[in-house]
Amino acid sequence: MMVIRRRTLLASAVLSASLLVTACGSGDDGDSGGQSAGASDADIQAALDAGGSITVWAWEPTLKQVVTDFQAKYPKVKVDLVNAGTGNDQYTALQNAIKAGSGVPDVAQVEYYALPQFVLSKALTSLNGYGTDKLQGTFTPGPWNAVRSGDGVYGLPMDSGPMALFYNKEVFDKHGLKVPTTWDEYVAEAEKLHRADPKAYITSDTGDAGFTTSMIWQAGGKPYTVDGTKVGINFADPGTQKFTATWQKLIDGKLLSPVVGWSDAWYKGLGDGTIASLVIGAWMPANLESGVKATNGKWRVAPMPQWEAGGKVTAENGGSSLAIPAQGANKTLAYAFLRYATVDQGAQTRADGGAFPATSAQLNSPQFLNKDFPYFGGQKVNQVLAESAGQVAPNWSYLPFQVYANSVFGDTAGKAYLGGASLQDGLKAWQDVSIKYGQEQGFTIG
Repeated sequence: MMVIRRRTLLASAVLSASLLVTACGSGDDGDSGGQSAGASDADIQAALDAGGSITVWAWEPTLKQVVTDFQAKYPKVKVDLVNAGTGNDQYTALQNAIKAGSGVPDVAQVEYYALPQFVLSKALTSLNGYGTDKLQGTFTPGPWNAVRSGDGVYGLPMDSGPMALFYNKEVFDKHGLKVPTTWDEYVAEAEKLHRADPKAYITSDTGDAGFTTSMIWQAGGKPYTVDGTKVGINFADPGTQKFTATWQKLIDGKLLSPVVGWSDAWYKGLGDGTIASLVIGAWMPANLESGVKATNGKWRVAPMPQWEAGGKVTAENGGSSLAIPAQGANKTLAYAFLRYATVDQGAQTRADGGAFPATSAQLNSPQFLNKDFPYFGGQKVNQVLAESAGQVAPNWSYLPFQVYANSVFGDTAGKAYLGGASLQDGLKAWQDVSIKYGQEQGFTIG
């Protein structure tokens, strides 16, 4: 059973952007960043036939079987799969290796929100020369957009996290709650639940950067604009204000559980019904099945609530790519592994192992769509999640120093969850700190 948390909590700033601006001033490969490389299909096959060794840094558990299968198919190739840490820890190790000029892996797992930071510092290889233009349509829009920068493709999507509403049907039925289809209904049901049982909350949220940006994304907000080293940060945009106006009602009404996500208390709340729902990425089923076993058969999945009645817009929450570091020693063989793991047989292997696929073929397959989930009362959960994957709002951008920005969310916007400041004011504080950091690193903030 695959169990992994796609969103990591960043306790401190660990990726410095100090090399970003100077790096992108040298060497123009025609894309937005990174270094170019390439090979034909014939070259890739020749590399597989000749064999060799590559090192892959990744923490995603389904890759273990992918590596085993890949080596069985190509016995002359040796893949050293290394867990250099989850998310933040691996990025620190990767940056240190890049700075030292040694020990850099041939392949690295990089989450979508962190990819721009590595691209702009030219730490990753542009994959355009490997024929990635032929992959248009292979992946769902959200993940495919996430691995692109300018005209370049800098990773291949491993998975995706289109958002949906996961809810405890037993709790909803007990208190006569209806499954909300809009965020106004969501607030109304939150009030009804908490009145009926003061110990119960519709969800928990103590302030999470990834969740907040995903919610703004769904609301049509575009607080970040990025054009190379020219960056805009503006949390006064209409989409952001739409989110904060609604979420402030939940904060002011003390309708959000004060339990920190992914803690033991959080799992306990999901198990005893005091946290009745989650709006989260499509990777969540495996986490519930393994972490909240006591509620087997009680949970269901519904579309993400909408900002407008009848709407069909979602956002991504989490997800990772596989990328090739610019200092990698064996790029052709590395790309062969990328393609196998994300496009070819590895994509099916990972879907079978519980990963939520980013590939259209897997998402649209009858086997995937018609899978019954006993934990969710026999519901065909993937039908809801696959539909969500096709409804992700386009044209979202992350900062080229999003890793740093997320790390200071708790000390800025996060304070709004404790009272004393509005969420909109908290986001303004987050904006100000992010702008200051970006300017210190040499970015032009406009």
